[in-house]
Amino acid sequence: MANSVPKYVAPQPIDLPDRQWPDRMIRKSPVWCSVDLRDGNQALPNPLGPDQKLEYFKLLCDIGFKHIEVAFPSAGRDDFGFTRRLIEQGHIPDDVFIMGLTQCRKHLIDKTFEALAGIPRGIVHAYCATSDLHMQQVFDLSRKQTVDMVSSAVGQIRGLADAMGDSDIRFEFSPEEFTDTDIDFALEICQVAFEQWGKATQDKPMILNLPATVERRPPNHYADMIELFIRKFPSREKVLISLHAHNDQGMAVAATELALQAGGDRVEGTLFGHGERTGNVDIVTLANNLYSRGIDTHLDFSQLNNVAKTVERLTGMPVYYRQPYSGQYVFTAFSGSHQDAIRKGLHRLSEAPDKFGAQWKVPYLHVDPNDLGRQFERLIRINSQSGKGGVAWVLEQDHDIEVPKAMHLELGEAVQKYSDEVGREISSQEVLDIFQKEFVEPEGPFSLIGYWPRPDEANPTVVHGEIRVMVDGEPKTVTADGNGPISAFVHGLEKLGAAGFQVDNYHEQAVGKGADAYAMAYVPLKLPGAGILFGVGKDPNITQAAGRAMIAGRNRMIRQGKIPLGQ
Repeated sequence: MANSVPKYVAPQPIDLPDRQWPDRMIRKSPVWCSVDLRDGNQALPNPLGPDQKLEYFKLLCDIGFKHIEVAFPSAGRDDFGFTRRLIEQGHIPDDVFIMGLTQCRKHLIDKTFEALAGIPRGIVHAYCATSDLHMQQVFDLSRKQTVDMVSSAVGQIRGLADAMGDSDIRFEFSPEEFTDTDIDFALEICQVAFEQWGKATQDKPMILNLPATVERRPPNHYADMIELFIRKFPSREKVLISLHAHNDQGMAVAATELALQAGGDRVEGTLFGHGERTGNVDIVTLANNLYSRGIDTHLDFSQLNNVAKTVERLTGMPVYYRQPYSGQYVFTAFSGSHQDAIRKGLHRLSEAPDKFGAQWKVPYLHVDPNDLGRQFERLIRINSQSGKGGVAWVLEQDHDIEVPKAMHLELGEAVQKYSDEVGREISSQEVLDIFQKEFVEPEGPFSLIGYWPRPDEANPTVVHGEIRVMVDGEPKTVTADGNGPISAFVHGLEKLGAAGFQVDNYHEQAVGKGADAYAMAYVPLKLPGAGILFGVGKDPNITQAAGRAMIAGRNRMIRQGKIPLGQ
């Protein structure tokens, strides 16, 4: 079929019929390289100042990055000065390599080494555009001229590195726009750079960074190119294959994961995907994807909220509220069925190892939010789409109120009605207020002053009860007997005109500890022709709580018109 959009041409697939990467699994963490302070910083509306960059650098070290690209030292006074500050003031941890970027131009390379003077450990990262698009349309260079330029530049870098004495200087080369470069030419120019460097060993490998500088291909093409490059490149054991994916088509994480399956060793990216245009691969997302599959990434995101707040403050760029792992809503369920499934899954989490072979297996939550410093009480948000299970979960998690399952439907309907009225998400406190107003203290003619049950002296199975209530503001006292405190209370209410209802099995709960403890009673009242309505009572004494629950239930029946006001 003819191309229906002649303005664009689909990229040709890579000729790799025996590709192996689709059947491979990622089994270990790559080396992580943060390019936040260079690639991410240059794309900010307001680039970081020196003190901000230092704070960001320390954050990256605390997270666990061992390779950090800190600057383009030859680009300007600020980048040069920041590099010198890190070295001269001793801010670089012993196990961290800082990296400086340079083009393959003599005066820029000289300036880069001037900035790195005296560094204990460093990486010089040289790059050159190798796509025909760049060579022909931007630089007006032939392939041979480009190869000669790289060869000369790497030779210069080798000489300057040798002159730095005890400094451990490593070398990284990037054929810019690798995914838009002829694969054989990419191999040729990388081989030239490797041979000119001449210092690569298994212990101190050279880094070949193969970037998807602009995302023009689908993710599987990137993996194909990485696998093909690795197959054809000699001395594979002496190089780290580094990945650097941009997100122009929104697939940087997918492309990087597939390229790791294809043999990539190292990943360059940024926190939350900062960088040119749509940004670099988001290392927070990628690393936590691997962590969720049981891989130790050696990066610490256990306080991800704090990391996000720091980056937001320093960059002025907010983290999107549905950003994987770090967004405000990523561990939030609005849907009622999702809320109910999460609640049930968490209650049965102890069964997961035997059933699923994993300590964590919860519906709709592929990782434990606690691992990222998130809190369960923010898992479930309530709006008009929320279900009964989610509402009960909020009360249980945030307020220690364990509403019985039989009451979930009534509770959910009450909260949903309120949410429909206000037309927005409602808070946990509002849910508690609705519960209190609708079930614990509903408006009505009855209010309990007190209840005094006592067993019969001759027959302790008989209870004599004295009930003091206010009915429409008038105090009344009745006495009644029953085969227990609840039965006696029901009979007393019958004497006040509340006849004909039954109390089904009810639920009791102790809330709190010590002097602040109190009892909650959830009592279902059943009236022929009127169905069941719950009342809830709260009191330090469980018997009083049950009495208050029955009074509340009676008021709810009257308010909802299920029985006449005078009954």
